[in-house]
Amino acid sequence: MSKHFSNLGINEQLQKGLTDLQISVPTDIQEKTIPIVLHQKEDVVALAKTGTGKTAAFGLPLLQLIAIENTAIQAVILAPTRELGQQIHANLESYATHMPAISIAAVCGGIPIKPQIERLKSPTHIVVATPGRLADLVKRNAINIKNISYFILDEADEMVSALKEGLDSIIKEIPKTRRTLLFTATMPGTIKQLVQNYMSKNVVHIEVDMTIVGHQGIDHQYVVVEPIEKLNILMYFLNSKEGQRGIIFCKTKAAVNKLAKNLAINKFSSGAIHGSLSQGIRDRIMGQFREGYIDILVATDLAARGIDIKEISYIVNYHLPDTPDTYVHRSGRTARAGAKGFSLTILQQEEVSSIANFEKDLGIVFKKYKKADAQSLEENSGLLWAKKIFKTKPNKNISEDFKRQVRTVFHHLTKEELIEKVLANQMGQTSLGVSKSEDSKKKKSKN
Repeated sequence: MSKHFSNLGINEQLQKGLTDLQISVPTDIQEKTIPIVLHQKEDVVALAKTGTGKTAAFGLPLLQLIAIENTAIQAVILAPTRELGQQIHANLESYATHMPAISIAAVCGGIPIKPQIERLKSPTHIVVATPGRLADLVKRNAINIKNISYFILDEADEMVSALKEGLDSIIKEIPKTRRTLLFTATMPGTIKQLVQNYMSKNVVHIEVDMTIVGHQGIDHQYVVVEPIEKLNILMYFLNSKEGQRGIIFCKTKAAVNKLAKNLAINKFSSGAIHGSLSQGIRDRIMGQFREGYIDILVATDLAARGIDIKEISYIVNYHLPDTPDTYVHRSGRTARAGAKGFSLTILQQEEVSSIANFEKDLGIVFKKYKKADAQSLEENSGLLWAKKIFKTKPNKNISEDFKRQVRTVFHHLTKEELIEKVLANQMGQTSLGVSKSEDSKKKKSKN
């Protein structure tokens, strides 16, 4: 691997920006991509997993190639979500700290369009956009992309599947002579078709070691549960990770809402994001998560794109991912920037065979997570109940007379005796619930 970015042809101004960010050694995808983008003219298709440094791989050479004296838009970068678009924009701005003449604009959906239209009236070299918002701006004649030189698609596999209509309308607007750089974590048929239809015949293909990258530093484990115990197993795990930040992935928006509600009831420090929430709510929740005000984020796959937070300790697949590639996207949220990470997948018995497929396709090994026994789950429920009481605000509407009567009932007990009795009562109810669960399992096995 190259010792420095200077070996790849990156100029001094950008090197200074990287030094400010304490980035000194190029990643594999950066080392392979930067010289080709800088010194060759062909279109590029780069296959690399999340967390490999793709933004710098295209962003650094792109910033260097911009003709600053030309105030027209020279490059468009498309991202599937606003969160990822904002992350790319922030990264480019930080790389270009010592190149103040370069102007970069972010135009993403979910926020008012008028300020973006005003922003585009100023000289702009690079536009970072989501397909829907860019298509809308083109329709309003608020942006001119007819003369761009560079067209970059990041997380292209997500765009062609979820946002194809906007993407098609944009490609019709840009010149055929532009240079296209496509970055994707997977290579489904839709991406191959896009390459064939919209990119030049002489495409340079770049691929990093797909069996290792995206998994370095991640401990992959799975646990097999009965449907009735799934939530309790999750809460036991979350209690063991108290104070650490993590993301829980669900397949659907309804599942995200239901799980987030359960976590809130049990006083976990959590929030939820999915596509049906307003952009304002998503931004607020993401801001709270990014700044450490909440520890747990419950999310759908697409909503979680663009989350690049170094301190995410774990991710949980509350629902099994549909494909190995989706698993990579999810697990890649942890173990960022050389840190260690943990990925737990919660399965039902009929899903266990998928683990072997994931191991084969991804070149990783899953360990079996030690499942909590009935007593541990019972005690965990009691602990959650105690925390819930501790965090409950006093009810000022309760009459003083009623409070006095309750105090009279307990007045002869010490604090320790009261805790013993309250615990015995609570654990008795929990034990009843556990025994019912065990009874239902026995009935199933008999049938």
